[in-house]
Amino acid sequence: MKIEILGTGCPKCEATERNVRKALAELGLQAEVEHIYDVKEYSKRGVMFTPALAIDGQVKVSGHIPSVEEIKRLLQG
Repeated sequence: MKIEILGTGCPKCEATERNVRKALAELGLQAEVEHIYDVKEYSKRGVMFTPALAIDGQVKVSGHIPSVEEIKRLLQG
């Protein structure tokens, strides 16, 4: 599984990454977590608002910090 956080590295993006790592730990899952800072890359994926979260290449969240619980639902979904 590959999880990507798309955003400029702002505090909201960093909070999203922390929540992703916490959700993975709580579920006992392993995943590659990558932060994508390149505006052109996330624009190419149709992301208009950051932070955004992509799981295995599909954007699942955009424009808000997903909670740990929301991320866990997405990972289990």
